[in-house]
Amino acid sequence: MSCVHGMDRNKGLDLLIHTPGGDIATTESLVHYLREMFGNNIRAVIPQIAMSAGTMIACSCDTILMGKHSNIGPVDPQFNGIPAIGVLKEVEVAFDEIKKDPKAAPAWKPILSQLPPSFLQQCQWSVSRSAEFLKDSLRSGMLRDLQEPEREDTIKKIAERLTDLGYNKTHNRHIHYQECMDLGLNVEMLENKKEKKLQDLVLTVHHCFMHTLANTASFKIIEDHRGRATIKQQQRPRNLQVQIPANAGPTNTPKVIAT
Repeated sequence: MSCVHGMDRNKGLDLLIHTPGGDIATTESLVHYLREMFGNNIRAVIPQIAMSAGTMIACSCDTILMGKHSNIGPVDPQFNGIPAIGVLKEVEVAFDEIKKDPKAAPAWKPILSQLPPSFLQQCQWSVSRSAEFLKDSLRSGMLRDLQEPEREDTIKKIAERLTDLGYNKTHNRHIHYQECMDLGLNVEMLENKKEKKLQDLVLTVHHCFMHTLANTASFKIIEDHRGRATIKQQQRPRNLQVQIPANAGPTNTPKVIAT
């Protein structure tokens, strides 16, 4: 909100996204707020990666601007790195195997016993919530001008591909521009010869951010074109000086050790 404050809303928004993902609730709020400020006049610019929740944000925009090296990723929800869809599928396999042969129950017991109460329900709700948010974002944004039944068919195709763990195999699978276009997402290329200057500017901004993240304690940066920024930093441990008596240990033991 600090970065958006004072911006000319009539010009729309170019949203540069570089993220491994995040929480679905935060994503919903962020998308809602940006749409309240700029309507559907938002273009997602992906200089490198917009994974998981970043993919959801990109799909909620009117257009996605990607380079040949850019990618989005699957949006299947995770619990501490464990895919919710994977948990549901595994339990389904266990149920079928035990129903077919009760002797299989002891083999599955150590796995199933680790599932906490209501965890399966949380997985189901999370999967359903992610898919519905993705569909609603496409329906009210990027694909709003498509006629029926093409619009719903395209939305269904995109949602199934992005949420299908069986097809994607892993949460960090990279989905590049051509596959995005084939799915029906509205993708424009960063390597547009008519907008060569735009590519240079986008990559320059991206590289500046990457150098900052790599060489400082910063791990999250939100900044606008005027230099107004919100930056979160990791807390670094303070240097601790320990005094060691001169007669303790070998003669070459230092008097002060800094850690």
